[in-house]
Amino acid sequence: MPTEDRRGASSTPGRGNGAQALVESRALIAGGLAALFALVVGLVGFEGYRPSLAGDRSVAVFAAVTSGIAAGAGFVAGYLQTIRGTHSWLSARPLARQIVDGAALVVVHASIAVMSSLVVFRIFQDAFFGLTVDSYAGGVMLAIAAGIAAYASYDSGARINASTIALLLAGFMASGMLVSMLAAENPLWWHIMFSELGTGTAGQTSFWTFNTTITTSGVILTTLSAFVTRDLKLWADALDRRDEALGRARRRFLRPRAAVVRWSLIGIGFCMMGIGLVTLHASEPVHTFFVRLLTAILLVLLLGIPLWAPGYPRAFYVFTYGAVVLLAGAAYLWFPLRYYNLTALELAAAGIVFSWLVVFIRNTTAVTGTAAAPGHEETQPVNGATPPEPAS
Repeated sequence: MPTEDRRGASSTPGRGNGAQALVESRALIAGGLAALFALVVGLVGFEGYRPSLAGDRSVAVFAAVTSGIAAGAGFVAGYLQTIRGTHSWLSARPLARQIVDGAALVVVHASIAVMSSLVVFRIFQDAFFGLTVDSYAGGVMLAIAAGIAAYASYDSGARINASTIALLLAGFMASGMLVSMLAAENPLWWHIMFSELGTGTAGQTSFWTFNTTITTSGVILTTLSAFVTRDLKLWADALDRRDEALGRARRRFLRPRAAVVRWSLIGIGFCMMGIGLVTLHASEPVHTFFVRLLTAILLVLLLGIPLWAPGYPRAFYVFTYGAVVLLAGAAYLWFPLRYYNLTALELAAAGIVFSWLVVFIRNTTAVTGTAAAPGHEETQPVNGATPPEPAS
């Protein structure tokens, strides 16, 4: 029979609504404080000249800095709230792991805010060519950008779960790679491979952006593994309770293998860190080893997913094996057909893998019923329904 978590603040609808309202109120306060801070920075920083929207000493540069600071601070405030309440289990982990995971998540939120500010103001500068603003207008623009960044980041930290981390990871990877490509000083870098962006031959901005994005994404993936493992353990417990209620023996074979999924994600994360820290020019054999090991772990995870995560919707398994077929097809187009080069293969593979990862996380939170409301990590599947039969 479905049980209800009575430890969290949202164990009843009224208290749940109160908790959500508190998060929104605090997010608005964070946004307001950040906006005030950015406004002062703009009034002081733009005193005596009229900045353009993009370029040197522009609104974009100031907005990137203030928004990055606001996003990082906002996330920390929201994250501290959630680890003291909803996800109190996070604070039980080793302190070093908490610091590394928290720092990586701060970097992701701050980086997204920085890159968004640079891109948005560049677009507006192109739309309003030659426009300059005074210190008051510039300050207001900074306030809007920083306020939005702090509000969104606080909300993200306070409501963080596996689904939000997966989406953040995909967005961070995509934006980081895009910025690295746009910043490349060698316009023909793509004639070689993606890793060329991280060798330094494409410019220092591209070098640092590429390798920082890859390395940080690897850390985030290990963080994500903790959330996924917890969800899979809850799913396994739900299946055990259902079998017990139906008088069945405890399943031994078709049961969630949280450890396999956890170590697969951690292994992929460490491989990504290795790829980012050991560049192609620093040591090609080591760099290539991490790439090949990542591929092997990924294939084990994908091909064995019905064993590692049974009981998911059949459509998910079809999607998973469809992703494997697409990966094989992408590789076949590269070799032996030589339809495109290695860079195109890497782009296709990254898109397929991260799409699968997001779908996997969303299906995991769906079957465990923990996706929606903070404070319900111990609840049964959504609406108290019993888990579906495992796909055969």
